[in-house]
Amino acid sequence: MFERFTKAARSVVKGAAGHAERGGARSVDAEHLLLALLDREDTRAAAALGRLCPAERRPALVAALADARRRAGLSRADSEALAGLGIDVDAIVARVEETHGTGALSGGRRSPGRRPFSREAKTVLEKSLRVALARGEREIGDEHLLLALTTAGGVVAETLADHGVTYPAVEAALTASAPL
Repeated sequence: MFERFTKAARSVVKGAAGHAERGGARSVDAEHLLLALLDREDTRAAAALGRLCPAERRPALVAALADARRRAGLSRADSEALAGLGIDVDAIVARVEETHGTGALSGGRRSPGRRPFSREAKTVLEKSLRVALARGEREIGDEHLLLALTTAGGVVAETLADHGVTYPAVEAALTASAPL
């Protein structure tokens, strides 16, 4: 599948691995793919993100991802479901962090070296292929990765949607953007 990735898409995958390593994550996750997309300039995905989530709004998006990571990656829907059972996720996070330190639920540290891709990240990569094929395109570009992230479900898709980055919005932004 990687032979179908454009240079920009390969750069995103490499950038995601870099984000995971710098953050001490055990694996490369969908969040890291998004962070790597946010680093890009002069690509179709960068243009779409620039239209939908301009630079001044990106710190809020990154902070929302960090907050979700702090809650062990639970989405808002997960937290609401647990609240329906009488479980206060914020209270649990506060108690755990009080005992074990800030970020204790964000996952353990891993020693330097290559990180595997999580099931979630692999799903995004697979969906990017399906998105490209559905659009009648032979190569997988970074725009296909962005579109796949919006449909993957979970924290990243939820955070993107909260910031106006949905599949239809990305498609419209890609159509409005001049080809790069």
